[in-house]
Amino acid sequence: MTRRSCAIYATGIVCAHLLIVGIALVVAQVFQTMIHSRLKKEITLTEKSQMFEGWKNPPPPVYMEYYFFNVTNAEEFLAGKKASVKQIGPYTYREYRPRENVTFLENGTKVYAVNPKTFVFVPEKSAGNPEVDVVVTVNIPFVAVMNELNSYSFFLRTFVSMYVNSLGVELFLNRTVHEVLWGFKDPLLSKIHGMRPEVDEYFGLMWKKNGTHEGEFVFHTGEQNYLDYGKIDTWNGLRKMSWWSSNQSNMINGTDGAVFHPLINRNELLYIFAADLCRSIHLAYVEDVDVKGIQAYRFAPPSDVLMSPKDNPTNEGFCVPAGDCLGTGVLKVSVCREGAPIVVSFPHFYQADPMYINAVDGLNPNKEEHETYLDLQPTTGVPIRACKRAQLNVILKRIQGFPKTKHINETIFPIMFVNETATIDDESAAQMRTLLLIVTLVSNFPLLIVGMGIILLVVLVILFCRNRQKKTAKDDTAYTQVSDKPDEPSETPASQPMRNGSYIAMSPVEAQKC
Repeated sequence: MTRRSCAIYATGIVCAHLLIVGIALVVAQVFQTMIHSRLKKEITLTEKSQMFEGWKNPPPPVYMEYYFFNVTNAEEFLAGKKASVKQIGPYTYREYRPRENVTFLENGTKVYAVNPKTFVFVPEKSAGNPEVDVVVTVNIPFVAVMNELNSYSFFLRTFVSMYVNSLGVELFLNRTVHEVLWGFKDPLLSKIHGMRPEVDEYFGLMWKKNGTHEGEFVFHTGEQNYLDYGKIDTWNGLRKMSWWSSNQSNMINGTDGAVFHPLINRNELLYIFAADLCRSIHLAYVEDVDVKGIQAYRFAPPSDVLMSPKDNPTNEGFCVPAGDCLGTGVLKVSVCREGAPIVVSFPHFYQADPMYINAVDGLNPNKEEHETYLDLQPTTGVPIRACKRAQLNVILKRIQGFPKTKHINETIFPIMFVNETATIDDESAAQMRTLLLIVTLVSNFPLLIVGMGIILLVVLVILFCRNRQKKTAKDDTAYTQVSDKPDEPSETPASQPMRNGSYIAMSPVEAQKC
């Protein structure tokens, strides 16, 4: 057997093995199963501690942008006209939110943590100085007092109204953005504090929320089931709430929005428990997006999350008391926020009933600026980019005994909205791209084997064809004349036999005589 034939046979054998093994691995999805098993598998406490280091101190910077609705016609509104507002902001703060007191429980299947948040003003990302800029907004402490007295007698309300007037308290107040946000000593609350010390004499939308946490959480680590990774087991010792009017509405579902299980698909609903909203919400797949070269799935709350119970009966449980429901796009959370009748919505009443948008001039809801969304890398479940947007409103209506309200039209009045944003940093994005590249290469390794088999098959065909060509050429050479002399006419008689022809191995010689 020649060397060329050996090469052809060897190439054929290797090609066949590569194709058979590669196709078998592709069909069996061995490497994909191996990676998925690695993502799902149970891990030791040491590995879990290392994994949760990034969870304890998330690298992406988080920013809180505060926008306020400055009232431009307070007197006209009190006289019965439609309110008019102008958006001011943003006033941006860097949010630091490390997880502290992290403790693993029940053999590493659960983990306890608190999440204190600290805010630091970032002037270069802000539109003004919060300690200088003044905003005209609703006097929420006054509204809280009126709302608290609404169930009392008319005479008591009238007496309190006269006392409030003597203090110079109005339905609208002028304060700096910093005071409205982080707190000021309110004259009405100060008087109440003198009679009821448990009532704080300071008021601010973020009063006592800088450096504090939203409660004590216990999370599942996903050791027993990877789908439970990051899900909340208890919040402040509770597995369900008691504020709402149905068991479904009181459920604490999903994660806190910081982590999700790996291997996310487009068809599932993701649940997040929002402590500031006192409820869980779900997010649905919207589209594929690219964030810093990383492919991600975008999830956002569908319109049915805050839909009216008339259109979505599952939301009836958020009507408190039962049957006392608002329209689409708004949620009354005063049941878990004692005091004023507070209502939350998306900014500018995005996805809300048009009657709320039309009740106030100066609102312009749009998807780009006011939608809440979450971009997740589906293989790892890691949030790549997030925008959480929520608006704080208060219900203003006529209350007998308080003459200041006798002409106003009942309105869900916008106060401010927040835009909480986080995007993966460049260093983490580079690490994520490298990780995904490795995962892709390993997952597609069987295809590489098949590809190599196909290449060898092409080489085998080429070698075989060239070998056949050379063999054919050799056979043709065996029957070509070697004499260079031209053919001469024969001088022998026709009866004389012709000489032997001039062929290889048959040299022209005279016939031997016997």
